[in-house]
Amino acid sequence: MRCEGALIRWDGVVRPVKCPFCDKSELKVTDSRNACETNAIRRRRECLHCGLRFTTFETAELSLQVRKRNDRWEDFDQQKLVKGMQSACHHTKVSRDQIHSIAAKISGELMQRQVQQIDAMELGEMIMKALQEIDRVAYIRYACVYRRFKELDEVMRAIQSISEEESKQIEVGHG
Repeated sequence: MRCEGALIRWDGVVRPVKCPFCDKSELKVTDSRNACETNAIRRRRECLHCGLRFTTFETAELSLQVRKRNDRWEDFDQQKLVKGMQSACHHTKVSRDQIHSIAAKISGELMQRQVQQIDAMELGEMIMKALQEIDRVAYIRYACVYRRFKELDEVMRAIQSISEEESKQIEVGHG
């Protein structure tokens, strides 16, 4: 499949796909497959000018506005989800792939809902729920920043709520 004129969005600007080595746009797609964990299509491309190969990932664009705490609106950015989770997951058992998978899962859920707007608080709760399921320390770190805890007792209540929830799950599992 010869690919002339394919377009890619980068930094908010739509540009033609070009070879990263020689900057020519005469390319052919040699392989395509789903990259399920990132809601993307992985395409292996070959430059017809220099013969070198490279990979691109194509994702469906989620057109969604996020209402921030100060009532300001901004475009949804999956990378912001990833960055926030990376900070919370630093020095934990949570892998980079798990973080990207959570971000992709949340984006996919929002696409399925077909919503045009979401409150930042709801988005944050989705992230915290996902983190709580895989790593309690990452969850607490994210919650401290996201919920803007100012006192130690707020952190202690969050930790206690995790412990109580785990106790309930254990009781249900044995009951």
